[in-house]
Amino acid sequence: MCGIFGYLGKRNSAQITIEGLKKLEYRGYDSAGIAAVQNNEIVFCKEVGKVSILGTAVEKLDWKADVAIAQTRWATHGKVTKNNAHPHLDAYHSLALVHNGIIENHDILRGRLKKEGVSFLSDTDTEVIAHLISFFYKGNLLQAVQQAVSEIKGAYAIALVHRDFPDQIIAFAHEAPLAIGIGNQEAFVSSDPHAFAFYTRQVIYLNNSEIAIIKANSQQVYSTSEQIDKQQTLLVGDCEEISKGNFAHYTLKEIYEQPQTIRNALLSRFLMEYGTAIFEEISFDDIDLTAVERILILACGTSWHAGYVAAYMLEEIARIPVQTEISSEFRYKNPIVLPGTFVIAISQSGETADTIAAIREVKAKGAKVLALCNVQGSTIAREADQTIFLKAGPEIGVCSTKAFTSQITVLSLLSLLMARMRHMSKVEGQEFLKQLIKLPEYVQEVLDQSSHIEKIAHKYAHYNHFFFIGRGYMYPTSLEGALKLKEISYINANGYPAGEIKHGPIALIGEECPTVALCADRTTYQKLLSNLMEIKARNGLILAIAAKGNTGIEEIVDDVIYVSIPDQEFGIIPVIPVSVVTQLLAYYIAKIRGSDIDHPRNLAKSVTVE
Repeated sequence: MCGIFGYLGKRNSAQITIEGLKKLEYRGYDSAGIAAVQNNEIVFCKEVGKVSILGTAVEKLDWKADVAIAQTRWATHGKVTKNNAHPHLDAYHSLALVHNGIIENHDILRGRLKKEGVSFLSDTDTEVIAHLISFFYKGNLLQAVQQAVSEIKGAYAIALVHRDFPDQIIAFAHEAPLAIGIGNQEAFVSSDPHAFAFYTRQVIYLNNSEIAIIKANSQQVYSTSEQIDKQQTLLVGDCEEISKGNFAHYTLKEIYEQPQTIRNALLSRFLMEYGTAIFEEISFDDIDLTAVERILILACGTSWHAGYVAAYMLEEIARIPVQTEISSEFRYKNPIVLPGTFVIAISQSGETADTIAAIREVKAKGAKVLALCNVQGSTIAREADQTIFLKAGPEIGVCSTKAFTSQITVLSLLSLLMARMRHMSKVEGQEFLKQLIKLPEYVQEVLDQSSHIEKIAHKYAHYNHFFFIGRGYMYPTSLEGALKLKEISYINANGYPAGEIKHGPIALIGEECPTVALCADRTTYQKLLSNLMEIKARNGLILAIAAKGNTGIEEIVDDVIYVSIPDQEFGIIPVIPVSVVTQLLAYYIAKIRGSDIDHPRNLAKSVTVE
């Protein structure tokens, strides 16, 4: 969640570091701070709120330092205050450090240090690390860090500076991402290597319990006991300048990018002549898809919803049993991973801590893992056996939009590939591809209705409770639609299977709880109309999202938004245009209610802690 950035070299370290923090704002945060070594003294500045506030404060200080570290904090231990913001210092102000992650045994360590006379200024687990390293420090900083690492438990990525070593940054990581960028007589450290990609593409990734001494012209990496040889990696992917363009928010811009991002996800990944999919960037030599007897999908949040949709599709067209698991729950099971199990792990950022832990669990049990990810060089991309990249480009808005539809697109192609390896005919495969290829057109038609959707949003924006309902493919789609509204509008919205409404939730239906009904699944359309009649009989408002050509719905519901889909041979096709409607609906309701759309409260883009 939090973002770490550090720099040492001959440029203006404070300015470079603040710029780096701005590239990490997508991760979500509530405060920010920076520390530097100037004239062999630690100087620091911390602010609650945006990085821009910190940048203004630091500019006034006019630091002259060659080394600096900084962090955007997302509160876990302790409230959002300047005292709890990073960096944290020891009692002597001899060192400052920033930390991403959670120290699980911080209470025990805090108690021990208090007995040694240490006083604490914050409520954070991070301050414990600063005092612990200071306690062990006897002139050898590496040794002090190694001793501290042997004591702390949890997931962490840490960067620190020390007044006795003004030419270096110490970085260490365990089960949390941290990368070192190696430039020309300068070096960087960051939670996300793309934050320094403008300056260098040479990267060293720190793995579990590795410690690095970073200097402008050298980098040494150690385990908890000895020096190790770490190979540099070339950071791949575009280094593009990110801006909102003419859009009011990144979220809206990313919603509007979806016709193109869906095309990117499809590009060079199918053969119409054979009615099948291909993924030239990966090799299935060590994964025999024809031997797959069961599929396990691991993901969190929006990615889990994409996996849930994929489960319907894989079972429908590939006829393979699928189990979809929330990673944060799966990792604490004692899972049964039978021979013939193929694992698909989904994460937009590639740094989702729970999904990483789940991957490690299934790999330890002998399963092969295919990852779907949007970020090259991420932890999940490195740990999976194979990775398919979404090619959606950077997604800055915390609420995922284009990544979700790209995930669905890639999962559709993967399902087609596995179906064609089994019983699906070439003609069926070609028809499936023809429908997938038209998805950008269907999405554009939704975007062209944005003014109509905004008008409807004004009608519903004052309600504080919503149900989203659907059947078949529209059920997991309703979960995603409800999540969008929750994330950026702060409205209590619940996705529910339409057939289950009568088993309890109908008690909540009334004039103050509208229902958004996803009616674009033609297979279950008539059954869903019956559910809507039950809601209408209880004075519930209904906003329907339906396929053009549906009949009988306008007499039942209060408002309708229509989407274009083909005669529904494949149930997956309506998911994407319907999802884009729910994204726009959530966006406009949030805008009307005055929410911080790109950075909603309490949320982070990359969830790197449990």
